[in-house]
Amino acid sequence: MSKRIDKIVDEIVDQYTYADTSERPWIIGFSGGKDSTVLLTLVWKALEKIKEWPTPFQLRRPIHVVCNDTLVENPVITSYVDDVLGKIEIAAREQDLPIFVKKTAPALDETFWVNVLGKGYPVPNNSFRWCTDKLKIRPTSKFLHEQIDEKGEAIVLLGTRYDESATRERSIRKHEIKGQRLSKHQSSINTYTYAPIKELMLEEVWYIINTFPSPWGYDNSILFQIYADASADDYECPTVVTNKEHSSCGQSRFGCWTCTVVKKDKSMSALIDNGQQWMKPLLDFRNQLVEERNVHEYRMPERRDERPAVREDGTNWGPYWPWYRHQKLKQLLEIQKEIQKERPHISLISNQELIAIQVTWNRDLYFDKTVGDLYRDIFDKDISTNESNSLNNTEKRILKEICEGEMSYYHLIDNLIALQETKTLMVSKYGLHNDIEKRIERFVNPKEYENK
Repeated sequence: MSKRIDKIVDEIVDQYTYADTSERPWIIGFSGGKDSTVLLTLVWKALEKIKEWPTPFQLRRPIHVVCNDTLVENPVITSYVDDVLGKIEIAAREQDLPIFVKKTAPALDETFWVNVLGKGYPVPNNSFRWCTDKLKIRPTSKFLHEQIDEKGEAIVLLGTRYDESATRERSIRKHEIKGQRLSKHQSSINTYTYAPIKELMLEEVWYIINTFPSPWGYDNSILFQIYADASADDYECPTVVTNKEHSSCGQSRFGCWTCTVVKKDKSMSALIDNGQQWMKPLLDFRNQLVEERNVHEYRMPERRDERPAVREDGTNWGPYWPWYRHQKLKQLLEIQKEIQKERPHISLISNQELIAIQVTWNRDLYFDKTVGDLYRDIFDKDISTNESNSLNNTEKRILKEICEGEMSYYHLIDNLIALQETKTLMVSKYGLHNDIEKRIERFVNPKEYENK
């Protein structure tokens, strides 16, 4: 087994230095899971070999370790990955290796919570799987295109293996070119892929993790234990063990804790069964999102572009009603508050996302409830929004006095100012003029909007 592994390391050395003499950057997608960990380990070992040469000038090609954070990753994995990335960054610098860590994340207006709780997107399922593109593909592609713009081309190293599944093997073989290590990327121009560990078996992957010291100085037994704890009852991972403690690692796949595409989150359920009881509210909330997705009373009769979204049976299939979005946000923040009593470092939703949700509600002309009031009720403090255009208490008092007897005018002015704040809270100002016109039209013709 060690000879096969040595052969892969030698191949990586050859590809890095001789087979390709360009300086096209290598990009490794690093999730912190077993396959990406093994891929980076073998690449690191290859660089160590090159560094021992009398003239290690060949260490010229930058290697970017890119980790995409969807912002709704399993908190256990997020904590682990953050620790690992920190170790990688420090070790690469200390060992003088051209390895650079980059963490990507979705754009603020494309995060999971801004889409679901802000815009009212129904949570993803197999027929409407909007999450993969917005949360994963776009952020990573943006970084990839930046590298291509700078260097002309780039090479993406994949941790995919034939042994993962018959479907994965067919996909790898479909795009590989016989006799060549590099293949054209399926979607990105001027990009090639390289899969050096594609022939490794699962047993070999765990053998490397359990027997090779981490080049960046991390304890690989932590990763092994995470997989062991996340193994569902119907999984069994045949692994090459190196001591009696390595009973069964499982082969659970980690992803977003909010994932509603799968029928059941087996890894999170297993983590809870194996002692991570604090995650139970997360699983319950996730299950609620699944169960309530197609409850038509929670869905609007129009899409966001105002096209009808009523089926023949009279049920609504548009975005979630604003009141439902508010209700789910309240639940989420209450869960976060409870979790933070013992784990203050865990945030289920960021302040930036909360601000973006408020902006979206404003632009949807939903002023009945505010994120700020909700946050204040739960956490007993204000959220920082930099609302430079907001009315202060004195101004609100004076405006109420002026509008006494006609409070509808006060609410109109207050709403219009809230809409204006979108110019400072969000980069995009598109449609603001129309939003203001719509709010005034609603004030002038309230019955017309009530019928909608």
